[in-house]
Amino acid sequence: MDFAGKRVWFYLLSLSVIVPGVIFLILFWLQPGIDFTGGSEMKLRFADDVKQSDLRVELADQGHPDARVQIAGDLYLIHTKELTEGEKGELVEALKGALSPDGIEDLAFDFVSPVVASETVTAAMWAVLAAVVGIFFYVWWAFRNVPSPFRYGTAAIVALAHDTLIVMGIFAILGQVADVEVNTMFLIALLTVIGYSVNDTIVVFDRVRENVQVYPNRELSDVVNISISESLGRSLNTSLTLLFTLLAMILFGGPTIRAFLLVLVIGVVSGTYSSIGIASQLVVSWEEGDFGRLYRRVSPFGAR
Repeated sequence: MDFAGKRVWFYLLSLSVIVPGVIFLILFWLQPGIDFTGGSEMKLRFADDVKQSDLRVELADQGHPDARVQIAGDLYLIHTKELTEGEKGELVEALKGALSPDGIEDLAFDFVSPVVASETVTAAMWAVLAAVVGIFFYVWWAFRNVPSPFRYGTAAIVALAHDTLIVMGIFAILGQVADVEVNTMFLIALLTVIGYSVNDTIVVFDRVRENVQVYPNRELSDVVNISISESLGRSLNTSLTLLFTLLAMILFGGPTIRAFLLVLVIGVVSGTYSSIGIASQLVVSWEEGDFGRLYRRVSPFGAR
């Protein structure tokens, strides 16, 4: 199959998924959880049937107009400003009297100071940056025996950014549509996705490296097509096996890890796709001068 010949369609498909997410990221960003903002989080189960809208109104009446409410099955996660144990108890009693006279089950109460939240955000940024830099130099060094190894390192990073943007864009949309928050578990899952994406990309690149030596007189696009065809079965089998496991955990696991698992599901699908349709195709586009031609078309300076 001529994968390289269809690279423009791969790029357009990726843009159709990334652009809506980027728009939501620009307009709304992600919905930060307590790990990143600081404050208090209560996990409650109401004995009576309580609507989310009524709960928000009552929280505002109790002096918490900025409180965020999430529903996870029959559990309610309520994020507020910093509360002491006494203030939390008073709030629960007020909610009980107004919304659930039959009782409220107080399942958990967590507190994160703004200082710790700020340190978490900083550590997250450094972790992602360290992962990106390390991956780039490793791929560059690992493919030093093929022509233009710098291109392989750059393509791996672009594919990594592609997968990260898709995950973050989808969660930006979910944050507005379904009040889905991001926390440290999201960050851990995102770093896992980064590792999986690069691993799958290196599998394809490794076949390219071997086939460049086997077919030294062939065009790079032909070598890439052969390499993708040879590694496609392995990539799909690995991804499907992992997806089945993740989907089973989403269906039968607890609600507290579903957001974490959802990141992994999106990342596995995106990472498998990007290793075939983005990373390897970028190397071909670079080799065949696609970027230079595009620049000359759209830039008045390049047209001269």
